[in-house]
Amino acid sequence: MNGWQTAVTTLCLITGSVFDEQHRPVPTAKVYLESAGKKELATETDPEGVYRFTVPSGSYTLRVEGQDHGPFTVESPKVTIDLTLPPQFFDEPTFTVAGVADNTYRGGHGSDTVLRSAETLAKSTASLAEPHHTVAESYERSGHPLEAVREFQRAAELDPSEMNLFDWGTELLSHRAPEPAAEVFGKGVRLFPKSVRMMLGLATAWYSAGSYEKAAQWFFRATDVDPNDPNPYFFLGKVQSREITESPGYRERLARFARLQPDNALANYYYAVSLSNQHDYVKARRLLDRAVTLDPQLGIAYLQLGIINHSIKDYQKALEADPALAEAHYRLAEAYRLRGDTARAKEEMAAYTKLSKESNESAERERREIQRFVVALRSTTPGH
Repeated sequence: MNGWQTAVTTLCLITGSVFDEQHRPVPTAKVYLESAGKKELATETDPEGVYRFTVPSGSYTLRVEGQDHGPFTVESPKVTIDLTLPPQFFDEPTFTVAGVADNTYRGGHGSDTVLRSAETLAKSTASLAEPHHTVAESYERSGHPLEAVREFQRAAELDPSEMNLFDWGTELLSHRAPEPAAEVFGKGVRLFPKSVRMMLGLATAWYSAGSYEKAAQWFFRATDVDPNDPNPYFFLGKVQSREITESPGYRERLARFARLQPDNALANYYYAVSLSNQHDYVKARRLLDRAVTLDPQLGIAYLQLGIINHSIKDYQKALEADPALAEAHYRLAEAYRLRGDTARAKEEMAAYTKLSKESNESAERERREIQRFVVALRSTTPGH
């Protein structure tokens, strides 16, 4: 080797499953790996309870929620270590809300469309709740959201039922505190592993926080619990992040929705949009035609037809069905402009500008309210 020596670092995979005391896989469990040099890595188990670390060969210690394993030496390409948690009781999440008070709280890299879709998903999650906490509701109605959160928290601590945990997580999510909400929903999924709405809450929380890979796992898992249940697909159809819409499994699940429920207008619409994004316009057009036949008031389906067909008539039908559809006004304005109809183009652009301004003003008011909420939340000691 002419006096030269090459150092080769061997990378090893440390993997395994985390189980509870009844040997059931534990999703969203936090697993820590510490090297001999005291450098710590952290990960979270996937929906199947599996964790993975890829590290150089060496000596390590594993830790999961108070249980240590090691030290042990890793030399082979793959080491499998399963961990079993001791019996656990409900504990409150740690409230870390850094970054929630500004627009960057969802990962700092989302488009306005993605941010709006996160808000839509959060509101959809809230619609799954079953409000029943009289004191918390009265605080919310009187403009005291922090007190409302405390009451929802107390209810969940006293009785960690599926309903109480879901309501608590939803309350946090509605005030744009996605990471604390994810902690609550994560606990809920572990305690109630078949709860579809808990999975949707967890998926929405991760989506709102900009953790799209985690969000996709839970959106997909929710649709798989009962493939005939339309609710999880409605959530999935509202997703706008390309990290999810272009991920393996997304289009297949919307295709399944349309196949299982061919007479559901939204099933046809959501699948059509996913196909349009892949430039399969022939099949998308056929699905959209079926959607508007099933529901002539589905303005968004006419809008998508207009985008595919470059059709003023479709845009007009979209606005007949939903006059507040801002994008339809914008696209109609562009279509009129290209046709040389300046007067109508200006009229539609004015309508678009007015709707956008109203939407932005509403969002700004909500942002200011949320900033006040987050400041108060940060100064609160959990459990008090």
